[in-house]
Amino acid sequence: MTQAHRTAAPADLILDWYDRHHRDLPWRVSPPMAARGVTPDPYKIWLSEVMLQQTTVPAVKSYFALFTTRWPTVTDLAKADNEDVMKSWAGLGYYARARNLKKCAEAVAFQHGGVFPDSEDGLKALPGIGDYTAAAIAAIAFNRKSAVLDGNVERVISRLNAIETPLPAAKPQMRALVAVMTPEHRPGDFAQAMMDLGATICTPRRPACALCPVNAHCRVLGREDPELFPRKAAKKEKPVRLGAAFIAQDETGAVFLRKRIDSGLLGGMTEVPGSAWTARIDGETGLAAAPFPAEWQACGSITHVFTHFELRLTIYRSMVRRGAGAGDGWWQPKETLDGEALPTVMKKAIKQAIPDAFAGRT
Repeated sequence: MTQAHRTAAPADLILDWYDRHHRDLPWRVSPPMAARGVTPDPYKIWLSEVMLQQTTVPAVKSYFALFTTRWPTVTDLAKADNEDVMKSWAGLGYYARARNLKKCAEAVAFQHGGVFPDSEDGLKALPGIGDYTAAAIAAIAFNRKSAVLDGNVERVISRLNAIETPLPAAKPQMRALVAVMTPEHRPGDFAQAMMDLGATICTPRRPACALCPVNAHCRVLGREDPELFPRKAAKKEKPVRLGAAFIAQDETGAVFLRKRIDSGLLGGMTEVPGSAWTARIDGETGLAAAPFPAEWQACGSITHVFTHFELRLTIYRSMVRRGAGAGDGWWQPKETLDGEALPTVMKKAIKQAIPDAFAGRT
C-alpha cells in the first residue's frame, strides 16, 4: 500500500473502489452509465428504496421488475387499482409499505404533477417516507449531500470508527459521522458505494478486510474482531402468540378466502378465516373460531415469525358445499390462489392443509 493510499481521504478511496467494483442493480445508474449521460429516475430510486426496507436485494429484484413493467411511471402506479398493487406486493412482507407506496404515488402524481420533491424535507412530507428513505432518494436520485445510513452503512461506519455505543442508540452518532464523511462531489455515488462496501466487503460475518479500500483507516481492524461491530443491545425474546386458521374447500377444490381490514397488521391483504390473534393477544385455537359450521379436521400447525412476535397457528381443514360459506368472503379456484394478495403466513396455512396448493409456483 502506497503512502498516497494511506493519506487519501476515505471517501475518495471508497469512490475509487466503487468505480471498479460497483454492483449492477436494475434501479441504479452505474458510473459507466453516468459517464454516458444517463441520469437516475427518482421513481425507480424511490420504489427500490421502499422495497428494500427490511428486505434483501435478491428478494426485491423480481418485484421491482414486475412493478416497473406493470406501472412504468409514478402516475401509472397512482392510477393502479389498490387490490392489484397488494396482489403484486404479496410475499414481499411488511405490507404497510405497500399501502404507503400507493398513497405516496398518488401524492406525487396528483399533488406534485408527477415530479418527486428533490429535498429531504420535501420527500419526508410524502406518505411512508422517513429519514433514511428521504436521505437515500435525495442523494441517489438528486445528488444532494445527504447522510444515508442503512444497515450496511452502519456496519462500515461503526467499524471504521470503533463505535462502542450499541444500536439503536448509536444511530445519531453514526449519522453525524456519515454526514462529515460524505463528499460534496458525487454524494449519490458515495451513498451507494458505502452500501456496496457493507454488502460485499464489510459483511456481518467474515468480512474481507484485506480487500477493503479503507482498511488503513479502520480503527477496529487489528485490534478487535470486526464481527463484534456494530455493537448491539441485547435482544428481547419475542413473545409467542397463538391462533387458528380454517381452510375450506368446496366440491371444485376452490378455497374460501376473505379480505382483512385495511388497517393494522397485514392490512388490506387476503386471508383464510381464522381467530382474532394480534401482536399483543392470543386468538382462539379451537373450533369456536370456525367461520361457519362444517366437519373441521385438525391438520397440524405452522409457525411464522413477524418482526415483533412469533405466531403459531393450529390449522383446520374441511370439505364443504359452496353454499355453506359465510357471506364475507369468496371461493377462489385453487389454480389461481397464487395470484391473490396472500401474505406468506396465509400461504403457509393453506399449504399445511393442501400441500399441492402452490405446486409449481414460487
